[in-house]
Amino acid sequence: MLIDISQEVFSCNVFPGDPQPVMDRVMSIENGDVCNLTGFSMCAHNGTHVDAPFHFINNGKTIDKVGLEAFVGDCFVAQHTGDVTEKDAQLIMHKAAEAGAAKRILIKGKATVTEQAAQVFADSGLLLVGNESQTVGPENAPKRVHDILLGAEIVLLEGIVLDKAPEGRCFLSAAPLCLGGCDGAPCRAYLIV
Repeated sequence: MLIDISQEVFSCNVFPGDPQPVMDRVMSIENGDVCNLTGFSMCAHNGTHVDAPFHFINNGKTIDKVGLEAFVGDCFVAQHTGDVTEKDAQLIMHKAAEAGAAKRILIKGKATVTEQAAQVFADSGLLLVGNESQTVGPENAPKRVHDILLGAEIVLLEGIVLDKAPEGRCFLSAAPLCLGGCDGAPCRAYLIV
C-alpha cells in the first residue's frame, strides 16, 4: 500500500515568518494560450521539505551534495506526542533496530525533539529524522537541535503527514528537488507499507 505523506504545496503549513507559496498561471488554454503553464514562488522549507546541513551550518553540505541514500529506504514510524526525551529516543531506536529499520526515523504525532533526544539520534548513525511539525526542534528555539542533528549529517524531513501511516517498519521515498547551493528543498514523500 502506498501512503502519500506530503502536504499540498499552496495550502501547506509554513514556519512562522516564512513566506506562503504562491502560484502564478503564466499561460492558460482558457485564455487562448497553446498550453497551461504555471510559475510559482516558495521558500525551500515550505510544506513537506528536507533540511540539508547548510541550513544551520555555514560550511555544511547543500541539498545537492547530500547523497540520495538518506531519503530512500526502510524507515521506522514511531508514534509519540510531546517532547521526545533521551529515554524516548533510546526506546524509538531500540524498536527501530528490532524492526530492522534503524537508519531512518519518522515521528508520528505532535512531537518536539529535545537536545538530549537529538544527541541519541546523532550518536546512533541515523541518516534521516522526520516529523510532522515544520521544524524538528522547539519552534521558538530550533537552532540547537538542528545543530546536533545536521552536525552529524542527519538530514531532516519536516512537515510530513503521518495520520494514515502505521507505527512500525515502512519503505520511505522522500528525495528532494536538486537545488544547487540550497539549504533545503521541497519533496514529494511517500511510504510503502
